[in-house]
Amino acid sequence: MTGLRARQKADRHQRILQAASELFRNSGYEGAKIEAIAALAEVSIGTIYNYYENKGDLLVAIVAMEVNEVLNAGHEVIENPPANVAKAVDRLVIGYIEHSLVYLSKEMWRQAMAISTQQPESPFGRTYGDLDRALTDQTCALIRRLQELKLVRRDVDARSVGEMIFNNTNMMFSIFVKAEAMTIADLRAGIRRQNKLLLDAAASPA
Repeated sequence: MTGLRARQKADRHQRILQAASELFRNSGYEGAKIEAIAALAEVSIGTIYNYYENKGDLLVAIVAMEVNEVLNAGHEVIENPPANVAKAVDRLVIGYIEHSLVYLSKEMWRQAMAISTQQPESPFGRTYGDLDRALTDQTCALIRRLQELKLVRRDVDARSVGEMIFNNTNMMFSIFVKAEAMTIADLRAGIRRQNKLLLDAAASPA
């Protein structure tokens, strides 16, 4: 019975987050109503409030769902990276950005970034910061893995290189989110161009 209840709870969570994601996209974050989310998820309004205090909690849960999926995909990249520094980093960070619009629209990302900036010590702000740090740590872990494989020079500070790669990716992603006309292809090209000089310098001699 315990396993059944856990599965039912997980299913309710998934339905609520999928409904919230759909309505945030279609109606906008401000326009989406908890009542409509409950109706689409086929749960009571009370059930939503049992799990989430407000729409901000729902939004950060969707962000967390998105980031956790790319983190899981990133683990596989680190385990079996391409035998080329640029291609390995590309597979990781381009994977981050190409997954970014699966659950969230640009408008939703702007809202999430605004809340995390305005309320950094709120539960939302702390969770958002923790997710960013997890992505940073994973990028650094890839550089260390490439050092182990002798693809990155041993004298390179893996932490610093990983932080620079992720910070640049994050900055470019912020620009992408703000610019409605900018495409994923534009973002991908910009990140690759800006990472090239750093990765060429960090790579071990052929």
